[in-house]
Amino acid sequence: VCVCVFLLLFSFLADYEEALKQDPTNASARDACRTLPSRIAEQREKLKEEMMGKLKDLGNMILRPFGMSTDNFQLVQDQASGGYSVKFNQ
Repeated sequence: VCVCVFLLLFSFLADYEEALKQDPTNASARDACRTLPSRIAEQREKLKEEMMGKLKDLGNMILRPFGMSTDNFQLVQDQASGGYSVKFNQ
């Protein structure tokens, strides 16, 4: 459901932007172009959280037979290079 809402909002924004190009005095298109980007960003974050949750569940399902979970691993970013290292905590 979340993906559909995201795609619809994104499509609506493109339609309203086109309507605004054709008629710059269109108040509803101007309002939509002002408010839709924040709603799209909100939906993107919800979608990202949902995907990360599902990935974590998948990782836990794979690690469970070995007595581990994704909580045993911690990503640490190196400030100098911007790269990541993985730390294992048991």
